[in-house]
Amino acid sequence: MSSISLTLTTKEKKGVLDEITDILSSHRANISYVHLYVKNDVGTLNLELENVEQLDELIEDLESKDFILDIEVHGSLNDIFGKRILIFGGGAQVSQVAVGAITEADRHNIRGERISVDTIPLIGEEDIAEAVEAVNRLPRVGALVLAGSLMGGKITEAVRCLKGEHEDLIVITLNMPGSVTKEADLIVTDPVQAGVMAVMAVASTAVFDVERLANNNKF
Repeated sequence: MSSISLTLTTKEKKGVLDEITDILSSHRANISYVHLYVKNDVGTLNLELENVEQLDELIEDLESKDFILDIEVHGSLNDIFGKRILIFGGGAQVSQVAVGAITEADRHNIRGERISVDTIPLIGEEDIAEAVEAVNRLPRVGALVLAGSLMGGKITEAVRCLKGEHEDLIVITLNMPGSVTKEADLIVTDPVQAGVMAVMAVASTAVFDVERLANNNKF
C-alpha cells in the first residue's frame, strides 16, 4: 500500500508525538500531511502517509504503545477529495468563478476525477494577502483563482512568494487593474471561464497546456 491515512486517538502526555514519528520513521513511512488537536486530555492525530509497505506491522507497532487508545485506517485525502481549487476575492465575481469551477469539476468528476472547489469571499488587501500566504499550509491545492476588481501590493508579494515555494501551483486572475496580474499564469476576463480554466488546468482528463496559453494569457 503506497498511500494511506491514519487517525490515532492517544492519551495526552509529553513525548507522544516523538514516539509516533519514531515508529513511522522505522517503517520508512513518509508523512505528507498531519493535523493534531487535543480535547479533554485526549489527542487526535490525523496522518497522511506515503510509502507504507507493511500496514499491519506498522499498526501493530503503534498499538504496542500504552498511550494509543484507538487507530482508524482511511483512504488518503488525495484519494477521497483529489485536487483542490481555491477561489479568493470579493463581490459577485467570486460566485461566478465558483459556478464555472463547480460545473466543470462535476463534468470531470463523473469521468473519474476527484476535484474539489473551495471559496471564501474576502475584501481588503490585508485579508486577501493573508489568505494567499496561508495556501502554503493547505494540502492538495492545484490552482488558485483571484477574483476581484483591483489587486496589488501585499497580495502581489504573497502570490510571488507562494509561487516560489510551489512551482506546480497554477495562479489565475481576472483581468483587473493592479500588479497581481503580473504574477499570474493566466489572466481571464470572464469569471465563469476563469473557474472552468482552473479546473481544466489541474484535471488529468482535460487537454490543457498552461505554458502554451501563458504566451498569450489574456482571455
